[in-house]
Amino acid sequence: MVVAAYWNPIKLAGEAALADLISGGRLEFGIGSGAYQREFDRIRPGLKQPDAYRYVHEILPVLKELWKGDYEHNGEFWSFPTATSVPKPLQKPHPPIWIAARAPVTFDYAVENGCNLLSWPLLNSFAEVELYKSRLETSLNKHHGASRPKFAVMRHTSVYDSTSERDAVIVAIKKTMAMFSNLFFNLDDVINGFPRQIPLSELAEAKQYDPQAMEQNLMMGSPDEVIQKLKQYESLGVDEFVYLASMGLDRRQQKKSLKLFCDEVIPEFK
Repeated sequence: MVVAAYWNPIKLAGEAALADLISGGRLEFGIGSGAYQREFDRIRPGLKQPDAYRYVHEILPVLKELWKGDYEHNGEFWSFPTATSVPKPLQKPHPPIWIAARAPVTFDYAVENGCNLLSWPLLNSFAEVELYKSRLETSLNKHHGASRPKFAVMRHTSVYDSTSERDAVIVAIKKTMAMFSNLFFNLDDVINGFPRQIPLSELAEAKQYDPQAMEQNLMMGSPDEVIQKLKQYESLGVDEFVYLASMGLDRRQQKKSLKLFCDEVIPEFK
C-alpha cells in the first residue's frame, strides 16, 4: 500500500511492475491518500490531509497508461514528457488495484475505475463495517453497469487460548493505538521516530478501549470465536479479510496467533 502524494508516477509504475515480475505475477497493488498530517508536512509540504485523495485520483490513470506504453502527462500535480514503465508488469493489463477507502468519495472513485476496496474500521464496532458496505452499495447504485469490486476489511487480529494472552493483546493494542491517535489526529510530537502515547482518557473514542469492547469489536479470541466473527463479515458481503498483526505483541505470541489462524480458522472458509 503506497501513499499517492509521496511518489513520482514513473518511479512508482516501474517499481510496482518490478515487484510483479519478481513475485511471478502475484502483486496486489494498493494505494491510498495517507493519514498523517505530520508526514505530509515533511514529504509533501503544504498538502492538507483532507485534500490528499486528489493525488490518488490523478495518479491511478497515469499508472495504467505507463504500464501500457509511452505516455505524456500534463496534470495538476505531475507533468512529464513521453515516458513509460520499465519494466512492464507481468499481469495484464496490470496488477489488481486496491484503494484504501473510508470516505464516500473514495468508494465512488473505486467503483468508477474498477478498483477493489480495502477499509479499516479502526476500533469501531461492526456497525462501522456495515457503514462501509452501505457506501459500496450506494456507489454501485450511482454507477449503473459498473462491476462490483472486491471489498476487503482489515482488523487487528489475534487468536489465543488463554486469558494471559488476551490481556497481553489488549495492552499491546492500547499502546499502539495511543501512538496512532497521536499521528492520526495530529495531537502531539514524535521523538526519535516514536510518537508519544496519548493518554486514552483524552481521546474522544476512549470508550472503545474498554477491554470488553475491544474483544467484541476486533478479531480477537479463540479460534471458534474468530471463526464466528468472520462468518458475520462473510454474511454481510465482505469478500476478503486482512489480518492486521501490527500491534507490538512479542514474536512468540504473534507466531502462535498466526499458526492458530492458518491451522484452525482459514480451513473453515475454504
